[in-house]
Parts: sequence; C-alpha cells; structure tokens
Amino acid sequence: MASEEHKELASYLKNVHSKLRKASAKNGSDRAWLDHCANKDVLETYAHCMEKLATTHWTTNCASDTSGATSRIQWTADFCFDYFLNEQYMRFKAKERNIAEKNNLVQDEDEHFSNPVHFLDVGSCYNPFKVYEYLNVFAIDLCPANNSVLQCDFLNVLVGAETIINNCEVKQMRSSSFEVVAFCYLLEYIPDSNLRILACQKAYSLLKPGGLLIINTPDSKHVGANSKLMKCWRYTLACIGFMRIKYEKFKHMHCMAFRKTLHKDVAIRWATIHKELGMEYAINIPQDFNEDPDESLLDKGVQSDIKDFQELPFCFG
Repeated sequence: MASEEHKELASYLKNVHSKLRKASAKNGSDRAWLDHCANKDVLETYAHCMEKLATTHWTTNCASDTSGATSRIQWTADFCFDYFLNEQYMRFKAKERNIAEKNNLVQDEDEHFSNPVHFLDVGSCYNPFKVYEYLNVFAIDLCPANNSVLQCDFLNVLVGAETIINNCEVKQMRSSSFEVVAFCYLLEYIPDSNLRILACQKAYSLLKPGGLLIINTPDSKHVGANSKLMKCWRYTLACIGFMRIKYEKFKHMHCMAFRKTLHKDVAIRWATIHKELGMEYAINIPQDFNEDPDESLLDKGVQSDIKDFQELPFCFG
C-alpha cells in the first residue's frame, strides 16, 4: 500500500497535469504553457514532489525483489548500452539501407557516435542518469531540483549552430549533437497533442542520424487498452522521421525506442504503407479525452490519472 505521503505527492503532480490540460483547452496550449512556465511556485513545488517520489518512494519499491518492477531509468540506460556500445545499431542500419536501396533512396548520412554517448535528458528534474559512466548527460528541466540540471523550456528553446547557456539557463541547443534524447514521463506533462508533436520534432532536429528518441509513458491498464493511441504515436513519429525499433509494455508503463532514420523517407514510407483506419497524426494520452474539461479534479479521468501515479512509484525508479 502507498503511504499517505506517497499519495499526496502523486496527487499533486497529477493535479498540476490536469489543471494544465484544462487551461490549454480553455486558453489555447501556447498561452497555457507560457503561463505555467511563469508560475515559479508551482514549478518549484512540482520539482520537490517529483524528486521526493523518485528518490524515496520509487527507488525503495523498485529495489523490492517481489515487486516485479522495471525501472524506466534502468530500461533506458540498458537499451542505450546495447544499441551503442554493443553496436546493435548496425543491425538497424543494415535493414534501413536495404529498404533505401530497394526504393532508390540515396542515403547521404551515416552514423558517427561518441563514447561516452551524448545523452539529452528532457524534464530531468534531479539528473538520475548521471550515474552511468557511458552516458555524457546534458540534463534540462523547467525547474531543476539540483545544480547538475540546467534550466530550459524545451518547447521554446532555440535550435542552432551552437549551444548557448547563460546563468545556468539553456538559450539555444546545437542541432544534430546528441546520440539520445530521453523523454522519461515527459509527454503526459505536456498539455496537448500539438505541443507533444513539437517536442518530438525538436528531438529529431537535435539528434544525430541513427540516434535514439526514447519515450517512457505511464499506463496502468492492460496492453490492449490504449493500443490505438500507441499506434497513432508510432504513425506520427514515423511521419516525423523516426522508426520504432523497441517497444515493451510493463505493468504500469510503455517503454519505446525510436531511431532517427538516415533517410527520412524510409520512415515516411513505413507510415504510408502501414497506415490503418483510425490512425491519425496525433500524440494523445487517455486523459485528453475527459468529456468535460471543466469538471472538478474528482472526475473519472483525473481519478484514473492520479491512480497511475500513485501506483507507479511502487515500480519505477
């Protein structure tokens, strides 16, 4: 059972998400996001709650031998190790080149990766990936929990020829400079589909050819419950230029890895061929479909949302 502190922390986080979605529906996502970013009290409390959950409740429960837990952090780090250091990327590169040749697509790009791996952790909070020596972590957050994380609004940061940092705030990031961009429980924070797509497009511009976008998102339902949404995610990311190369559904989350293709048309071709009825260019989460966004925080959708975050700390570090 979750402790009272655990429940309170989880409920605060999900209430912030809910209020942000409601403000987005009422005032537009751009206005709602800017207003949220300007609310320093909420951002600081959110950062404190997230760090407390992750470093106290999530870590403790993930260490339990009986929990059946899978850590989103460990899953991401392990996949990066296999992909880059064990050179699993060569297998995906070969498949991609085969598709390109059959379709007369000229691939001018090639993989050139660093060791340690340049790793962008978006919405990092407290920089959990810093313990992995094979990752060179660039950690950013709206409101960092400690000084190993830089302040940055990822949705509005510029992408250019160089990275610019002023007073621990990231003003601009260099394009095609990372092997990995990680969204660990990030997209459900962003209030609507359009802004989530913008985040993925920005990740694409920051990744090197063959690099990875890794997405972890909470979901306590069975694997088929939100399969239509996950299909839309895969289709949308393919339209942007990503091929999904790894997917696992655990008890309380989806874990996905997407490869930035050497030729964007390889991914777009997949999206065109595999498009099914009901697939749309959208990255939605279940909570986007609450019938009345003006209902109280005790509506069914938000209660389900809060339940996910109360359960998640038992399993994910």
